[in-house]
Amino acid sequence: MDVPVPDLKDVDLGDVLRALADPHRRAVIATLAADPDGVERPCSTLKMGVARSTATHHWKVLREAGLTNHRDVGNGAYVRLRRDEFERRFPGVLGPIVALSTPAAILGPAPKG
Repeated sequence: MDVPVPDLKDVDLGDVLRALADPHRRAVIATLAADPDGVERPCSTLKMGVARSTATHHWKVLREAGLTNHRDVGNGAYVRLRRDEFERRFPGVLGPIVALSTPAAILGPAPKG
């Protein structure tokens, strides 16, 4: 089931920048942006090194800032960067953020539980 995301015309650049202020969220965006085809990935493959509840909060912030699409499937979830849509609304914003960010895999394993 697709999780509702905002229409990007309703997203404020300040909300986007606040979402990207967190290094974990920037790492997720950098990791998703590394795939030129924009394929969705299981959220569980993006290890943020934080508690599950904190990761859930990060997913919500990214989604509400218009950066990602989420799809729930059973007990899991999938995420995809809204790169093309986002670039049309905020041209040039993602490039420098991605270039200066560390991919999520380098942040370390997620804690158990």
